[in-house]
Amino acid sequence: MQMGADGAIRGEVRAAGHQRVAHGLYRIETPEIGDWENLLRDLGALLLVLPPGAVFTHVTAARLLGWKLPALPEQVPHFAAVRGQCRPRRPGLICSRLTHDSTPSTAHGLPVDAPAEILLRAARDLGDLDLTIMVDSAARLGHIDDDAIQEILETKRPGTRRLSRVWEVHDRRAESAGETILRLFHDVLEIPTASQIDVHDDHGRWVCRADLQVLGTLDLHEYDGAVHRESAVHKRDLRRERAIASTRYRRRGFTLDDLLNHAATVMHELDRALNRPHQAERLRRWRALIDDSFYSAKGRDRVMNRWYRSTDPVVWARSA
Repeated sequence: MQMGADGAIRGEVRAAGHQRVAHGLYRIETPEIGDWENLLRDLGALLLVLPPGAVFTHVTAARLLGWKLPALPEQVPHFAAVRGQCRPRRPGLICSRLTHDSTPSTAHGLPVDAPAEILLRAARDLGDLDLTIMVDSAARLGHIDDDAIQEILETKRPGTRRLSRVWEVHDRRAESAGETILRLFHDVLEIPTASQIDVHDDHGRWVCRADLQVLGTLDLHEYDGAVHRESAVHKRDLRRERAIASTRYRRRGFTLDDLLNHAATVMHELDRALNRPHQAERLRRWRALIDDSFYSAKGRDRVMNRWYRSTDPVVWARSA
C-alpha cells in the first residue's frame, strides 16, 4: 500500500472513511467541500499512479489554468502526459506520451503541461468550435502567444492542422464561450464584425462596451447567456439597454438556443437587415461546425466514444 498527500491510498483494499478515485486508488472522503475542491483532491490522488515527471494536460489542465471551456459532458476523463513507456491504464484516466521538450508549470499545486502543448492535445479530439473557445480564453489570459503556437505548428504533429486553422480566427478579446460562438456564427455567415466595442453617445460620453459591432453599420450584436436572466443582472441589463437606445446604435441579443436550434431563422433576420440574398451554403457550414462540437449529440458521441476507447476498458484490471 502506498500513501500520498491528503490521505490518498494506492492499494486494493479500501480503508474506512475513504472514497474511490480510480481502480486501486482511494482518498479521504470529503463530502463537506465543493466540487472544485474535490476535483483538486482527485487529481492530487492520481499523482500516486502517475510516473515522476507526469503533467496534466488537455481539458484537465485547461480547467486548472482557468480557461473557458466548451459545453463538456458531466463525466469527462482526466488527461495526463508522461514520458517513457509507463502509461497507467485506469477507467477515467487517459495518458498520452510526452515526446517533445516543453516547460511545464504548476496550477493549484498540480503539474500542468505548457499551454501550447495543452491546446495541441485538445486539438486531436475537439472540433474547431470547441477548440476556439479554449484558444480565445488562453490568449485572453496571456498564457499563449503567436511565437509559442508557431513553434508547435512547425512540428507538424497530429493536431497541428486544426490548431493552425483555429489560431487564424481566434480573438483574445472574447470574454466568454458564448461570445466566441456568436463571433464564429458571424464569421461563417460572412458578416464582418469587431469585438469589444466601446459605445459612446452623441456627446462623446461612454455608454458601455458591446460584444460585437457589425462593420459598416451601427448594429451591436451581443450574447445573452443564462446569467443575464438572474434578477440583479437583468435589472442592470435593462438600464444598459435603455442607455444604448438613447444612442444611434441598435442592439440585438442572441441566446445559445438561437444559435444552435434556430440558426436558419437568425440567418434570415441578419440577411434582411443587411439587405443581401440568402445563401444556404452558409447555413450548411454552420451546422457542420456545430455537428462536430460538444454542442450537438453527434459531436458529443464522437468525442466520448473516442475517449472511452482510449481508456482501454478491457485490459485496465491488469494494471492494479
